[in-house]
Amino acid sequence: MAVVSSLLRRFNSPTIPSLCSLTSSSYHSFSTQCFTQRTASLSLPTEPPPVPKKIPFSVTTHGVTRQDPYRWMRNTNDAAFLDHLHRENSYAQAFMSDTETLRRNLISEMKTRIPAEIVTPPERWGQWLYRQYIPRGKEYPLLSRRLEEKAETNWLSVLDWNQIAEQFGYVHVGVCRVSPDHNYLAYTVDPKGNEHGINLFYTVVDEHQRPHRVVVTNVESDGGGDTVVFSESDSSFCVDITSTKDGKFVTINSNSRTSSEVYIVNAEKPLAGLRRARERVPGVQCFLEHHNGFFYILTNAHTDAASEWSGEGYYLSRCLVEEVESSEWQVVFCPDDDVVIQDMDMFNDYLVLFFSKNGSPMLCSIDMPMKANTKHMEDLNPWYFPLPADSCSVAPGSNHDFQSSVYRVVLSSPVIPDTIIDYDVSRRSFSVVHQEGRVIDDLDTSTPWYSADHSTDNNDRTSEGMPEWEELSDAYVCERQEVSSHDGVKVPLTILYSREAWKKSESPGMLIGYGAYGEALDKSWCTNRLSMLDRGWVIAFADVRGGGGGDFSWHKSGTGSLKLNSIQDFIYCANYLMDKGYVHRHHLAAIGYSAGALLPAAAMNMHPSLFQAAILKVPFVDVLNTLSDSNLPLTLLDHEEFGNPNIQTEFQSILGYSPYDNIRRDVCFPSMLVTASVGVWEGAKWVAKIRESTCHDCSRTVILKTNMSGGHFGEGGRYAQCEETAFDYAFLIKVMAYHNNR
Repeated sequence: MAVVSSLLRRFNSPTIPSLCSLTSSSYHSFSTQCFTQRTASLSLPTEPPPVPKKIPFSVTTHGVTRQDPYRWMRNTNDAAFLDHLHRENSYAQAFMSDTETLRRNLISEMKTRIPAEIVTPPERWGQWLYRQYIPRGKEYPLLSRRLEEKAETNWLSVLDWNQIAEQFGYVHVGVCRVSPDHNYLAYTVDPKGNEHGINLFYTVVDEHQRPHRVVVTNVESDGGGDTVVFSESDSSFCVDITSTKDGKFVTINSNSRTSSEVYIVNAEKPLAGLRRARERVPGVQCFLEHHNGFFYILTNAHTDAASEWSGEGYYLSRCLVEEVESSEWQVVFCPDDDVVIQDMDMFNDYLVLFFSKNGSPMLCSIDMPMKANTKHMEDLNPWYFPLPADSCSVAPGSNHDFQSSVYRVVLSSPVIPDTIIDYDVSRRSFSVVHQEGRVIDDLDTSTPWYSADHSTDNNDRTSEGMPEWEELSDAYVCERQEVSSHDGVKVPLTILYSREAWKKSESPGMLIGYGAYGEALDKSWCTNRLSMLDRGWVIAFADVRGGGGGDFSWHKSGTGSLKLNSIQDFIYCANYLMDKGYVHRHHLAAIGYSAGALLPAAAMNMHPSLFQAAILKVPFVDVLNTLSDSNLPLTLLDHEEFGNPNIQTEFQSILGYSPYDNIRRDVCFPSMLVTASVGVWEGAKWVAKIRESTCHDCSRTVILKTNMSGGHFGEGGRYAQCEETAFDYAFLIKVMAYHNNR
């Protein structure tokens, strides 16, 4: 599959005024009464929070001098810093000591919803069937396989993640690939959570953890050694490797956040040299696949051949293999104005396109080979995969087999458990093969949500003829609203609540956002959320600018000097939830992960009383200092996303919203749970400065919890995730002083 995505993520107008000066009468202004006075029953530790040392440090940039007495925390090997983190963990445990029973109950609820064993439906690749299987009582899956003609009991274990976890204590398995001849398995393991015949291509990172070099080795050769086939000298670019679906070519992709350059290697002759598809151009990306002597390319390049197209996104082009270095490629088609192409997947008899139409996800197949220079996609007689009418996410399955006529996808939404659908492209029909928590073979096929075989005509693009997806959950409501932001732009807001437990204007709630790298906010099904929904909580997702949206301008309008749009969108969504009575005015929490933690952190600086509580997980909050340090991983890449502080206008923009640089003094801030692992100093510095600067009493309800061994992805096992989530939820329930007698 052509990977149309950004690279590694941050755990990763000329002058913008400080956020603290941007006030508006439209924002809610709650009582300035101290949080601990508003919730007198809150139990606090008898000992005060840890106080880290301060070492004077100042830095002057573009005539602006900033003080940073906690800069020393950047040295994560400092014994004093490690001791401070242990003391913070002890304080966090003391703060949460009265929630032990609640946490046990939450964990029990969550684990009860997890099947004892989980088996994915087998997926065919050549003569083999592959599946993942989580045995009873285990945290992680096993990858197993069997020959198609063998008995069902003859499954062979290929890779056991549990054994890796036992060896290292923590594990994050990244890439896991089976060789085309099915004789080898290659996988990458991150044992510390740092994100750091047959020819094997792999990438090597530099001292800044940037993948910059591609190496090939023959795994069947005793003395062949490693050969460097590509090196990227531009520190703002990273390299990755993919192969065309038919296995005939390896593509080496050198990408920045907004630009890409593709080099092509003949898979049978890996040392015969590289061919560059096209010279890199700022802002231009391309991703290619191969079919029967042609390269098919998704690109946003504006060329003479695509002169009639004025869009910003991708269109489909092609060229003969021997003409890939030509300055002009044939245009197959350009999408209509309301269509945004996102990705493609190539097979022997068809091409699958992932795209959105008016903001809604869609997929279609187009028969191969296809003709070029068609005006519209409709001219290629696409089959639009039927999808549920409810808003949902659509993710591809493995789909390794180039010859297969069946395409597998996973559908999910906040109220639709993960559902695996097989679309038979040759018959233009589909079948539901698996749904989380249900055994398909045991279901009555007359029930409205299930159909063993729906044949559809070409005009059946959405839910007509599909299962009644909304019947999956009569207990929960999922609404999609549009919120007018500060400049009138409509921001999508997804709101989830229980029909039975929710109470208008009385229920507590949490608002979740991300808004970076053009990534869509994850709103897929999660059984752990049911514990909060059943207690009357509202869970809302704000798709603010900077994240994924219907078109590419949605991302751009929340980057660089326009980053303030993301923060304002988040604030206006918070106000909407309270104004419309979805949540109680004093019972709204904010949650941000990684780069998304910038949203609630900056919003709290602007309006400290807007939220009653916040959870910042591995937060990116020391934005200006991090972007100013070129020695840190991802910094140069992130200049395209957030701005380059070496440029004065961009420095002023970042300084205006950087959470660490805009903490108000002597005001009451919300209660906060800050979790840290990778880049631990950002969360630690933030908590230290919050405690130093804000209300003394309120700062006692700010806790820092550091996973001393886990990675950026948190606890990876399914049961460990329950414990981590239960801790988060118990914190919110405690500081909201909201308890349900359930």
